[in-house]
Amino acid sequence: AETLRLEIVGTPVRVIEVAPGMVKTDEFATTRFRGDTEKAAKVYAGVDAPLTAEDVADTIGWAVTRPSHVNIDLLVVRPRAQASNTKVHRTL
Repeated sequence: AETLRLEIVGTPVRVIEVAPGMVKTDEFATTRFRGDTEKAAKVYAGVDAPLTAEDVADTIGWAVTRPSHVNIDLLVVRPRAQASNTKVHRTL
């Protein structure tokens, strides 16, 4: 996204990168662990409120509805329980 933005600077095109953190969907973790639903469930175990697909869609909707002169270069979206890719608060 960064490179594309550099390449098209001066054009009326916006390049927006939305980088979601922990998003709980029925498909993602199950696919990631090749159908192992038990292993997939452990990804979200003890996390009060991981993001949902609707949260990500709402974020994208917000980004693309900014005025045309506004570009959201990078938007990292995580659930409150996730401080980084490797630090997640869990209540077990």
